[in-house]
Amino acid sequence: MENWKEYQEKNKDRFLSELFELLRMPSVSAKSEHKADMIACAEAIQTRLLEAGADKVEIYQTVGHPIVYGEKIFDPLKPTVLVYGHYDVQPAEPLELWNSGPFDPTVIDGKIFARGSCDDKGQVYMHVKAFETMVKTNSLACNVKFCIEGEEEVGSPNLGTFVATHKELLKADCVLISDSAMISLDTPSIDIGVRGLSYIEVEVTGPNRDLHSGVYGGAVANPITILAKMIASLHDENNHITIPGFYDDVVEATPEERALMALAPFNEAEYAKDLGVKELWGEKGFATNERTGIRPTLELNGIWGGYTGEGAKTVLPSKAFAKISARLVPNQISQKMTDLLINHLTKIAPPYVQIKAELHHGGEPYMTPIDSKPYQAAAKAMETTFGKAPIPVRGGGSIPICSLFEKELGLKVVFMGFGLDSDNLHSPNEKFDIANFYKGIETIPYFYKYFAEM
Repeated sequence: MENWKEYQEKNKDRFLSELFELLRMPSVSAKSEHKADMIACAEAIQTRLLEAGADKVEIYQTVGHPIVYGEKIFDPLKPTVLVYGHYDVQPAEPLELWNSGPFDPTVIDGKIFARGSCDDKGQVYMHVKAFETMVKTNSLACNVKFCIEGEEEVGSPNLGTFVATHKELLKADCVLISDSAMISLDTPSIDIGVRGLSYIEVEVTGPNRDLHSGVYGGAVANPITILAKMIASLHDENNHITIPGFYDDVVEATPEERALMALAPFNEAEYAKDLGVKELWGEKGFATNERTGIRPTLELNGIWGGYTGEGAKTVLPSKAFAKISARLVPNQISQKMTDLLINHLTKIAPPYVQIKAELHHGGEPYMTPIDSKPYQAAAKAMETTFGKAPIPVRGGGSIPICSLFEKELGLKVVFMGFGLDSDNLHSPNEKFDIANFYKGIETIPYFYKYFAEM
């Protein structure tokens, strides 16, 4: 559509400038000190949606951070697309590893470096500007609803209540999400699934107080050592997870699906070089891109205890802590896997320590049928702007609300991610290519066009 391209080209500098304004807001949902920033960011999203052409935009308060809802219903007989995204971001620490300020968007070699540039402010804003493009060129083919929350990075604890109590408000024909990645601008892809999540925190206690490591060392078990041994025992020599029953519910990928995934270009040497490792690691019997998509995993996300300050302190600590997460694949249930993990750690804890474990948050895996109308519309849209059909792949991350939308609203979710796996999500120096940002704005209107036609 020439009108779309002309409008986008004319306004592309403004689009980028507006995104930078959002990126400057430290909307870190995990930290209470940023509560005012969260509110300010929600209000900024509200303003931008109204400017883009939404007829109504409201901010709904929750027990936690607010949810922004917007809509434009121009014809009740037309299909309705519900766009989901989030304006909250991960904490920026460790700050010393950033090459520029995490909330001072900086462009280097055509890439925007800032926390939230890709996950998810940059990708959410593609939808806002694509929506504006269609409204301002009088070419909107579907009704549109926006649900942009502020708690995705802390497990969306209040979204379920909001969805369950606002089913009529959120009524639509599909859910469109850009909180995922693609292979590259040269090789477009669409995630057909995301993994579920079980995230726990473990506390191991030995003696009732910190002890002098000379006086008591060798006589009392060190909780850090015990915890490290327990964690190390969770994988065998083939990097297979050793928790009994961990794989019982896994739906194995078919040979046909594995063959389709193998069509995606992948260079293990370049992958390892980009990460700065000499060799890759993973479950024996599976390719690297299968390990990060079709297989469940168990990872240690953080471990601490004892003295970690400057200088030396010869202490035998009373406690040790760890954060552990499992990524889940279809048919694995997060609560069941959480119970399995906690029960196993409790069972293998030796008698000279005490263990306490609790759930942080979790979510279910999700799969999008490739024969569904939303997927077909997304694939056709990407083929239109990229000049080649996208490859269906399974994403390694988790978006817990996908199964919630299907359960509560009866809607299929389709992913149209324009980020890259190498965009340093959740890490220092998060980035988003400007070319990908513009490509998303160019492509999304075609999804509406083709979905309306279907």
